[in-house]
Amino acid sequence: MLFDLDDTLLNRDLAVDKMFSIILEKCYEGVPHPAKDEMLHRFKEYDKGSYGDNNKINVLESLFDKFPPHYRLPRHDIQDFWNHHFPRCFSINQHTLTIVNTIKHHLKVGIITNGFTQRQKAKIMNSGLTHYFDTIIISEEVGMSKPDKRIFDLALSKLNVQPEDVLFVGDDLEKDISGCQHAHIKGIWFNPNRIKNDTDIKPYGEIDSFDRLISYMT
Repeated sequence: MLFDLDDTLLNRDLAVDKMFSIILEKCYEGVPHPAKDEMLHRFKEYDKGSYGDNNKINVLESLFDKFPPHYRLPRHDIQDFWNHHFPRCFSINQHTLTIVNTIKHHLKVGIITNGFTQRQKAKIMNSGLTHYFDTIIISEEVGMSKPDKRIFDLALSKLNVQPEDVLFVGDDLEKDISGCQHAHIKGIWFNPNRIKNDTDIKPYGEIDSFDRLISYMT
């Protein structure tokens, strides 16, 4: 069984909340609660706009321009600040980890994640996931990214398994589900917020919690 990382195994929204708290503590003083809510909303918008972009300078610069801080991080320090703190904001839900460990006792397990090697490796290490998986494939490291079928083919090769015997679990219909289907792998759409599927992509299955993965092992 193969897994996506961000917003599947790891909750990126919670990590963004934690990162915002670090920025508040570092750069702001005495922000009242209503203003803090507005700042967090804007910060999430700026972060979403830069999703998939390694350069996060504009995220903080936009926040500082909109809400002038008590201490403004120098522009040349922002990327290092982000790279240092953001991966440490990730943690895995212990129940999710228990489910993965249960699956691991019966099947080979792997991760395929789009992203930048340094940051993704740090997330995986800080979440204690390194030793749970038989293979971990990061797009920057291998020079291809989801939904390219070749990255799924690479995982099949590393695990020495056939596509018809594999399930891929991910939250993104296009990159994860459609991508794995191009490699003839069955895709399980992880949809905890129960978003309506308005696309032509038809997952093999849909789950809103990891508990339901166990039923796909039989």
